[in-house]
Amino acid sequence: VDAALCVLDATNEAETSRAARVIAVWPAVRFSVGVHPHQAGQFAGRVEEVESYLRGAIDRRSGTCAIGEIGLDYHYDYAPRDVQRQVFRSQIRVARDLGYPIVIHMREADDDTFAILSEGGELPGAGVFHCFTGDVETARRAVDLGFYVSFSGIVTFRTAESVRAAAAVIPDDRLLIETDAPYLAPVPHRGKQNEPAWVGLVADMVAGVRGVTSEELRRQTDAAFAALFRSGSAC
Repeated sequence: VDAALCVLDATNEAETSRAARVIAVWPAVRFSVGVHPHQAGQFAGRVEEVESYLRGAIDRRSGTCAIGEIGLDYHYDYAPRDVQRQVFRSQIRVARDLGYPIVIHMREADDDTFAILSEGGELPGAGVFHCFTGDVETARRAVDLGFYVSFSGIVTFRTAESVRAAAAVIPDDRLLIETDAPYLAPVPHRGKQNEPAWVGLVADMVAGVRGVTSEELRRQTDAAFAALFRSGSAC
């Protein structure tokens, strides 16, 4: 792996404070900072503070070149849905202003997510649907909006036929893979704490459904990563 993106929770100071130590050891690592939809409730009644809060988190973290995870999660509903939507929109405004790509978390909220992403015109930095769990139609909606689609260990799960079908049709230049560590360890490690080193198993599965070698898949995803996350001056 030539480079990697580490996603940080902007509301967790202990987590974000480790960024400097990580980049000192692995200079190729870059960071994404955002308010996850699970934490959006912290801004209930003060959503107008989200933009300044996020900008402050970005300013404090060298190596930040993306905003996320941001989005909507209607499965757990840890935050009121209207607050989730407001916080999502606020962070998109920051991304549009800075020209940063966004890392999207979407769970059981497809229609609202796509509706919000369609507001205000094209995002200069585009973004990626992280840990994709949708079907072919949903993947095509993402690509049609100019976004990338990233696959995690879920693509190796026995019951994930629709996810594998989506992985088979994403254009080469819009395809990414990820670990989502410490979660979602790929088969045969499912149920264990996930490790970044196991991303190769994700690559092998995606390569198989696309009919290419693992080496070719890695070259394609490296190029897509570079195009998305290294295009901005912050990267």
